[in-house]
Amino acid sequence: MTLLSTFKDRSSKLTVGGALALALAATGCQSSAESNIATPNQSNGHSSTPVVSDISQQTLKQQALRIQRALANKDFARITNDIHPTRGVRFSMYAYVRPETDKVFSREQFAQYLQQSKIRFTWGEKDGTGDLLVTPLPTYLDTWIDASKFNNASISINEFQHSGNMINNLKKIYPNSEVVEFYHKGSEEYAGMDWRIMRLVFEEYQGKRYLVAIVNEQWTT
Repeated sequence: MTLLSTFKDRSSKLTVGGALALALAATGCQSSAESNIATPNQSNGHSSTPVVSDISQQTLKQQALRIQRALANKDFARITNDIHPTRGVRFSMYAYVRPETDKVFSREQFAQYLQQSKIRFTWGEKDGTGDLLVTPLPTYLDTWIDASKFNNASISINEFQHSGNMINNLKKIYPNSEVVEFYHKGSEEYAGMDWRIMRLVFEEYQGKRYLVAIVNEQWTT
């Protein structure tokens, strides 16, 4: 065999081998691409969890804002269907929730006492004076909750970003709840001492979120 023929033979083998390698590489890329198309969740399954959580929190925030706006506009009846169907809604004057004395209304009672505005309830003691707050439901919603203060509030979800000096036991009373906190920072006139907090507390029931409590907080002695 001559040197020229040997060189041609080796070149031919290299060409075939190179073509085979290219074919295998192309086949491998194609298989990988088809796998990604068929099972997209395998490639981004971990990153999808925060996206779902963000969507869920956005839905919660929208529901909370809708309730806040209805209360601010004195359209109290509009929140009736948001009230928990079996647990009703609790009203707590301050951050420390008092299961024994806080007023709790079912949907039916809430709607009833909105209409019977002469019926007064004892909501609790005012901080500092100890005087009892005795007033009808619509007046309590209008003057104590006073949701119009929170029209331009800062909002946090499932975080207590602001608090006073009173113990916040909300998560002890509602361990499985989700909370939307509205914070009004107060005015310059009162050096911020007139700050306010409204916490809307939600629990899930049959796949939907419902309002179980409205907890207020403000400066206390």
